[in-house]
Order: sequence, then C-alpha cells, then structure tokens
Amino acid sequence: MPQFAANLSMLYPELDFLDRFEAAARDGFKAVEYLFPYAFESREIASRLKAHGLQQVLFNAPPGDWDGGERGLACLPGREAEFRKGFAQALDYAAVLHCPRIHVMAGLLPAGAERGEFYSIYVSQLRWAASEAARQGVEVLIEPINTRDIPRFFLNRQDHAHQVITDVGAPNLKVQMDLYHCQIVEGDLAMKLRHYLPTGNVGHLQIAGVPERHEPDIGELNYPYLFSVLDELGYMGWVGCEYRPQAGTQAGGTSAGLGWLKPWL
Repeated sequence: MPQFAANLSMLYPELDFLDRFEAAARDGFKAVEYLFPYAFESREIASRLKAHGLQQVLFNAPPGDWDGGERGLACLPGREAEFRKGFAQALDYAAVLHCPRIHVMAGLLPAGAERGEFYSIYVSQLRWAASEAARQGVEVLIEPINTRDIPRFFLNRQDHAHQVITDVGAPNLKVQMDLYHCQIVEGDLAMKLRHYLPTGNVGHLQIAGVPERHEPDIGELNYPYLFSVLDELGYMGWVGCEYRPQAGTQAGGTSAGLGWLKPWL
C-alpha cells in the first residue's frame, strides 16, 4: 500500500505554513514534504513535526532567486559557489529535521542555449552534492519537470534523468518521479513505473491530477490503477501529494477534497 506525504507548500493554503503540520496530521497523513524550509528556524519546524507525529521526507535545496524566477542553480555556470553554499544549508536543515532526502532543482536554460552546453556542470555539481550528502546518510534527488509549467527547465524526461544517474555514478543520487510532470511530457505512466522502479534509482514519487494539477481524482489519470501498479512492483517509498486543492484557499478545502485518499489510509 502506498505511503502518502502531504506537500505543505500546496495543501492547506488557507493556513499559515506552520499551522499546516497540524492540519495534515489531523487528516491522517504520517509524513510531509514541501519546497523550502528556509524562512523558518529548523528547530521550530522540528517541534511541529514532533508535536504532530510527522516524518519529514523531502524538501528542496535553495533554488537561487525564486521570487525573481530562478528555478535551481545546479546546471548554471558561474553559480557553483552559490549552489554549494545553499546545499550546505540544506544539509544543516536535513540534520535537524531528520530528513533523508533533498531535491536539487537543475535550473533554467538561457534562451537559445542547448542542454549539452550545461551538462558537464550539472553532473559535476551533483557528484559533489551526492558526496557531501552521503556523509550524512542523505539522498540527493533530481526531478524531470515539464516545460509547460516551467519553460526552459533543464531536465524534462525520465530517460534523461536516469542517464544523469549513470553519469554521476553516486549510489545516493536518485530520481524524483513526479507522475504529473511525466504524464504531460511522456505519458505511458504504468509502463514507465514498471521500467524504472525495478532499477532502484527512483527515490520518491509525487502525484497530482492532470492537466489542472488538482486532486488526483480530478483529470485524465486513473490513479487507483497506478497505485495498484506500485503495489505490484513492491514500491515501499513515499508518494508526495503535490497538488493545488480545487477549492483553493476556501477554509477546509484541502480536507474536503481528500476523499480519494480515504481508501489508502
């Protein structure tokens, strides 16, 4: 049976961030993920996790100037020192939060640039990050993201991500397989799961309805079937619920939309 983690960057948007932990626990979640913890003291987040019996299973390394439109630094020339400083900060948070994995966003290709021009930097930075994380028993994750949501994002396809895993050659570097992004870019999700999960190189899954990124039972995907595929394959990891509730910021909207989850709790 899949294990589901609430993505607190998207779920419970009507609540202040630190109040979302309690809401997630009340709805039956045993784990949480989110984009970035850095606006809060790590000890404050840790206290919320402990108070509500939650595991922290994933967050992102600093992505550069997020509000200015940046979406990661790992592939960008001239930003190596900034990337490494940010990743060190992420490891500090992971230690306090007992978080076993950190997602590293690749970054955006400049207009007109070719992916190959940035590949060697990307591999080098990931190799360094994986080495640093291994000392702490932490996995580093990379995620293919569709270019409709994030135009010019460096990494878009599952096969590209798994080639990166091979080229970096670090056992703690894994793919964060978001089925929402994968459906938009490639489709054929059941076969993708059957192909990639047995490799052992998928470290985390995420879900959302396609195309609007609402609850998994809204849209074109048959998630109960895909969950049965996960059971068939013996997937024991977490599935992050990274979607925007259809009810938006309406009070109680996230909880009201969790009917899809009840059979799996």
